[in-house]
This record gives sequence, structure tokens and C-alpha cells, in this order.
Amino acid sequence: MVAVASIELLAQSLCFTSSILFAFIATFSRSPRAENIAQNTIAILLVASAIVLWWLSLSGGTLWGSNYLPKPLSLVCLILAFSARMNIKGTNVSFGANPHTIGKTDQIDAEE
Repeated sequence: MVAVASIELLAQSLCFTSSILFAFIATFSRSPRAENIAQNTIAILLVASAIVLWWLSLSGGTLWGSNYLPKPLSLVCLILAFSARMNIKGTNVSFGANPHTIGKTDQIDAEE
């Protein structure tokens, strides 16, 4: 049987590794091949994190002192794994204000 402390360490290591890769995805996106590899790696790590978090919960372990956190965090990991595989290629999905154009219409109106 595996010690609960080892399962907790494995869960934290998988989550840390996937979050670091997620933070550097812009660097990987310079090359389509590197971006695809990074996306696949992140998705695999997050699914593995979800499995390990569920295993931690079933073995009676705690994550950061809470026995409630592993199950909801495993769901978050699965959602992020799905999101990591979404390849939007710079498509604007938010349709929010572009920070580069805010205030420019006021300047153009003032010049005319």
C-alpha cells in the first residue's frame, strides 16, 4: 500500500508541473509543433492529477489540511484538461473591448 503522504506529494507535483507548463504556453506557441506537444502534455498531466486527487480522497488523505479539497480540485483539473486541448489559434472568443483601441475614437473625433 502506498503512503498517503506520497500520494499527496504526487498530486501536488503533477498540479505544479501542469501549472508551470500552462504559464509558459505563450512561449511554446511560437512553434505549432511545440504548442501541440505542450497542450497534450498539460492535458495528460491534468487528467493524471485528477486521478491522483481522487485516489488521495479515497485513501483518506488530505490536501493542504482539507479532506474536502481533492474531489472538487479533480473536477477543476478535468475542466482545465479539456480547456488545454481547445485550440482557438488567436480567435477572439470574449468579444470584449480591445485595450489598444480604448480612447482612440475620442482622439479621432477631436481631430476632426
